[in-house]
Amino acid sequence: MADQAYTDYIAKGTRPLPGQSLTRDPDSPAPYEKAPEFSSVHKAIEYLFINVVEEKTYMPLMQAVSNRTPVMDLVQVVLFDGFQRGKWNPDLMIMLAEPLAYIILALAERADIEAVIYRGEEEDAQDEEAVFGVELDSKRAEGLRKAALSGKIPAGAVPQKIMEKIEELPEIPAESLLAAPSTPQVTPQATSLMTPPATQQA
Repeated sequence: MADQAYTDYIAKGTRPLPGQSLTRDPDSPAPYEKAPEFSSVHKAIEYLFINVVEEKTYMPLMQAVSNRTPVMDLVQVVLFDGFQRGKWNPDLMIMLAEPLAYIILALAERADIEAVIYRGEEEDAQDEEAVFGVELDSKRAEGLRKAALSGKIPAGAVPQKIMEKIEELPEIPAESLLAAPSTPQVTPQATSLMTPPATQQA
């Protein structure tokens, strides 16, 4: 069954009520009421990539994809969380949906995981998919589906620099994504998939 993280978050009723911002202390605004941290698509995409390849994010993300959680559901959860923390405004959030989807697809392809693009994809052949209530046109939706099936990301869908970094990531066996979590081990410092492996000394 698809991940309910985004739906559950909405159901909690923790979203701002209409007019709630007018009752807030103007000296203590919520993060999303301030100027967003990012106003550039390219800088925001780089920030997203760095965060999704961190081991604490990457492993659960790939496990969710391997469990047939729709990529667009994951995209909405990640981007909405960033909006809540004041990383981007709603307009930029929507612009980031497609590049982030392709990044997740590229990571899934590298881990040899078959991805589902959107909820209900296996039952119907609809031409459009909504992201935050905004419809992706049929061309974009089809591009995402083709990328999921072929494992080939269209040129320009993700900045070339990021695609090169994805290719440089260490390969993680698919069985490690499907295995039950092991006993946590204490490490001297937080690890990242971007950190080169330490060399052994004789």
